[in-house]
Amino acid sequence: MLDRRKFIATSVFSSAGILLSKKILAKPHVVAVKNKPVVISTWNNGLEANKAAWKILAAGGRALDAVEAGVMVTESSQDCCVGLGANPDRDGFVTLDASIMDEHFNCGSVAFLERIKHPISVARRVMEKTPHVMLVGIGAQEFAVAEGFPLEPQKLSPEAQKAYDEWLKKSEYKPPAINVENNGEHGPFAPSRFDDGTWNHDTIGMVAMDANGNLSGSCTTSGAGFKMRGRVGDSPIIGAGLYVDNEVGACTSTGQGEDVIRVAGSHSVVEMMRQGLSPEKACKKIIERIIRIKGEKAKEIQVAFLALNKNGEVGAYAIHGGFSFALRDNKNEKLISAKSFD
Repeated sequence: MLDRRKFIATSVFSSAGILLSKKILAKPHVVAVKNKPVVISTWNNGLEANKAAWKILAAGGRALDAVEAGVMVTESSQDCCVGLGANPDRDGFVTLDASIMDEHFNCGSVAFLERIKHPISVARRVMEKTPHVMLVGIGAQEFAVAEGFPLEPQKLSPEAQKAYDEWLKKSEYKPPAINVENNGEHGPFAPSRFDDGTWNHDTIGMVAMDANGNLSGSCTTSGAGFKMRGRVGDSPIIGAGLYVDNEVGACTSTGQGEDVIRVAGSHSVVEMMRQGLSPEKACKKIIERIIRIKGEKAKEIQVAFLALNKNGEVGAYAIHGGFSFALRDNKNEKLISAKSFD
């Protein structure tokens, strides 16, 4: 005789299986997207990064290829705060983090990676050639070398060496924060200001939708300048610095990584969009959550989210003013100042 509890459990799982089968076999919901392809990326460096991504998107290429190629431009630059030319950790070594995610929930990342020029491409190899999502440290470096990535010289760029020498005079570690004593501007080793008054940063995040309506995202960083050796922020963590759900949208983040991690930031933004919020309102909702958690200390940090939904709508929101993002689509190529809490 069949036990009643087992019967109920069997019935429940059988019903779930039938529903799941029906859902899998059902035709996918198709959304008419007017604004595609489209690519958005964080900060001023996103303008140049978007150009490389757009070449792929405009030719009908895949969003995944676009978001990799786009941020590689920033990783290659020696005059910004991303890549091997960036500020080192407190011991004088540049360590890099990156993540990438496609429309099928495939994802890969690397963290605490040294002497490799393009961590985003290593992250993609982790996604495509290993059963893992994340590789770190010497293991990530050994994997990169085995995959044909050359080891670059262990040498700071002239700009980074100058900044490091200056930092060593006091050796005070301060996270990428807002300098409250300087009228709300960023601290000396956080985002740098260009001549036009806009900001540069040590992270670039990019999300894109291709001509087929598929989404992908990437995020790459050198992390906070003069950080503790071994520190890893949100950028390589799927769900924190980057998240993609092809049915809903995609999001990336920038700023104080520890506080993005606390709220699973990018995933939380995507879930807000799933509930029907626009990209901007979804970003704002999670920024407000961080502010509630931090209280008065929110004045000392900067966090921003940038999102793209399945309809091709874009939006961003930050704790403090000064965050901008780059947009490229069939009609526009521009830098947009995001709204902020203050």
